[in-house]
Parts: sequence; C-alpha cells; structure tokens
Amino acid sequence: MRQNLKNIRRCVIKVGSALLTDDGRGLSQSGIQRWVTQIAGLRAQGIEVVLVSSGAVAAGMATLGMEVRPHALNLLQAAAAVGQMGLVQHYESCFKKHGLHAAQVLLTHEDLADRTRYLNARSTLLSLLELGVVPIVNENDTVVTDEIRFGDNDTLGALVANLLEADLLLVLTDQDGLYDKDPRLSPDATLITEAGSLDASLDAMAGESRGDLGRGGMSTKLSAARLAARSGAHTVLANGRTENIINRVIAGDGLGTLLLADQSAVTARKRWLAGHLQMRGELVLDKGAVRVLRQEGKSLLAVGVLLVSGSFLRGEMVRCLDEQGQEIACGLSNYSASETQLIAGVSSSQIEATLGYVAEEELIHRDNLVLV
Repeated sequence: MRQNLKNIRRCVIKVGSALLTDDGRGLSQSGIQRWVTQIAGLRAQGIEVVLVSSGAVAAGMATLGMEVRPHALNLLQAAAAVGQMGLVQHYESCFKKHGLHAAQVLLTHEDLADRTRYLNARSTLLSLLELGVVPIVNENDTVVTDEIRFGDNDTLGALVANLLEADLLLVLTDQDGLYDKDPRLSPDATLITEAGSLDASLDAMAGESRGDLGRGGMSTKLSAARLAARSGAHTVLANGRTENIINRVIAGDGLGTLLLADQSAVTARKRWLAGHLQMRGELVLDKGAVRVLRQEGKSLLAVGVLLVSGSFLRGEMVRCLDEQGQEIACGLSNYSASETQLIAGVSSSQIEATLGYVAEEELIHRDNLVLV
C-alpha cells in the first residue's frame, strides 16, 4: 500500500507546535528550513502542498517569556498575535530561497461551517495552488472563541484535506507514529505501521496529549484521519525530526503509521456537513429510524424521533443518537427545536394538523444528513 503514495498529487502537511518551537525554546529555524526544502522538492515534482502550521501560540509564548501555556483566552490570543508574525515571516523567507511564494490563510470554524464562506475558502486555496503558491493555514487564534474553535490543528488539517480533496494528510509530530501503548511509559511498545482508519482497536491505543504546547494527542490525530478519509485521503502520522521525512513518506518508505481511508468517499456537500463541529441540539431515534438511516440511506422522519434536546433553529446542525446514546448521524433540521418537540413521533401526514403548516415532509432530508 505504501507504494500507492507515489501517486500523490495533492497533500496537506500539518506540523505540530512541539516541532516548530523546539519544545518551547523558540521557533525551530533549522526545522522550518528542512521542511520547506522538502516541500519545495515536492512542488518541483508537480505535487501541490498545503501546509497547516501550528506554533503561533507557542512561538508567542517564547517571545513573551511565558513558561506555561496560559488558560485565559485573552492571553492565548495575545500570544498568537505575537507569534504569528515571526512564524509567517520565517516561512516566507525560507520559501523565497527556493523561488516559491507563500500565503497566510487564517480560518475559523465559522468560515467552514457557513456554506458560502466554505466555498470561498476552497476557491481561494485552489487559486493559490494554481498560481504555484504554498498556502500556510492556521486557525485564527486571535479572534476565535472556545465555543467555536477547531480544538486542534489536526482537525483543521483534516478539514482542509476534505475541502481540497487531497490525496494525503501527513501529520508531523514529535513521535514516530501510533503505538499499541504509550512508548514514553512502556519500553516494549510496538509501532503500528499500517491500519484502517476505522479500525476500532486503535481507539484504545491513542492517548491524550502530554505536552504543554499543543492541544492535540494521538486520539485527535486518529479522529483527524477518520475525518480526512471521508474525502478518500489517507493519513500518515510520522516524526517530523526524522531526516528527510516528507520525501521519504511520499516515496513510500515504511515510516510512521499509515491510516488507510477504508471507507467510500462521500460527496462534497456531505463532507461540508461532516466538518461541522458545533451541534445545536440532539435527537434520540428509535430502532426503526436508526435502521433506515444506516441501512437504507433514507431521510429522517419525525415519526422516528423519541427525544429532542437543545435549542436550534430551522437549518441548524443537530446530532442524531440511538437509544444507547451512540452517535449515528448529523444533519440540518427542517424544523426548530420547539417545532420538533411537537412533531416528534408524529407521522409526516400529521405534521400539518399538529403545527398548522408543513415546512418539509422530512425532519432531515438525506441530502442534508451524513452518517458518522
């Protein structure tokens, strides 16, 4: 399977905070130069690259003399504003040495949740790639709030891979890949070299981050791989400090952990739906509705809803759960929370008698629903 990576034509490369800042000692200028040189090599081969770069907050912390990542949002945003300056300047100077231009693209969850802004972001990034520019993407930490943030750049990298239908998401971290147990605690830990991204046994192997600089651990990287797989992108988790790591991964060397996109790629609209991180409400479905969604790919009708929670308006995203609380799907509701409360368990033919009107026969149309 590794040999198939030689056919990559577009990839998203995510570099973590620990790598970019030498574990908090300041920007790793030598590391950035090495990664940029390798990216320039890919561009020379005709491979399009989008770089998702962490490090703004960590770089700002180093500049401002902060030894511990602050918890206060205003301090985090101040650190990001300071750090982003030096980070992008250094990337730009390194790319110029190879005759390449770089572009800074700062995104928030709202940019990708709003359909129009989502399409605009896609158009801009594709235009940059067509112009031979290397986009450098980061979350807009200076304005984002905790309630609507991506949570980590692993997730952002996966969403960008979906947005651009990339062939590969390469996540560079300070670990060699995913192990069957934490190698920092268990010397006999074994590296997982290849697995399907949907393999349920991987969940027990992935742990939370132990670092103070970033927000993502192996669990977020596994979740990112599953999200990237929705557009058919494979994911490789690899150690960014390994010599010539980017070129070696693309060449098919057996480095890191390859997580295969072992599911059918979904449509662009459904990838956009799956990228919503903020749910406005939850619907608990009966067994019949769960079966219809999972096995028949049909729309969700109000008659199959047992319980409604949250406060949502028509057109907002809700999560669908089975009776055991397991998430089944998410989608855009055709009715508000108060309306859904009234028609839950009611057949479509009785909606007008219950509400006095009918917006749609379906509570969530299948075109606006994605299984998870």
